Amino acid sequence: MDAAALKATQAPLKASYSADPDKAVVTLRADGDLDGSGIACSVRTAGALAEAGLHPAAGGDGTQLCSGDMLLEALVACAGVTLRAVATSLGIEATGRVRAEGDLDFRGTLGVDKQAPVGFRDVRLFFDLDTTAPREQVDTLVRLTERYCVVLQTLTTPPATSVEVTTGQAA
Repeated sequence: MDAAALKATQAPLKASYSADPDKAVVTLRADGDLDGSGIACSVRTAGALAEAGLHPAAGGDGTQLCSGDMLLEALVACAGVTLRAVATSLGIEATGRVRAEGDLDFRGTLGVDKQAPVGFRDVRLFFDLDTTAPREQVDTLVRLTERYCVVLQTLTTPPATSVEVTTGQAA
């Protein structure tokens, strides 16, 4: 897709959302099954069923996906798609790689040290770009990618979050 095609695709959406902001609010959903066979949660993705389990540092055997890894993968995917869309819109040719890494202190999640944080202490996002664009354009590309990447913005400015529980008869 080139810049003209992207703009043509997004123009009616932008006009609609400008005229009626409520149309821009979309509820995304994810769900998983707790089937009782081990310490795991099966999550439906667009193309497959992913089974998440404990990271080896928390007692897992490494055969299942770690939700921390999945969070970083979601960040990489979102940042990569956003960068490609921004590059297309700006007419910048850029290829390369996107990487993310984060530091977890498993003492927190295992309850070993109540002062240790549960969750990532630090998350780092890297763009290794192949481009002939001048540095100023690359800086703009990255700045706009940071601004419009949904996952990055969610991590840097956390939304209000709630937890609800319903119970029923166990099978």
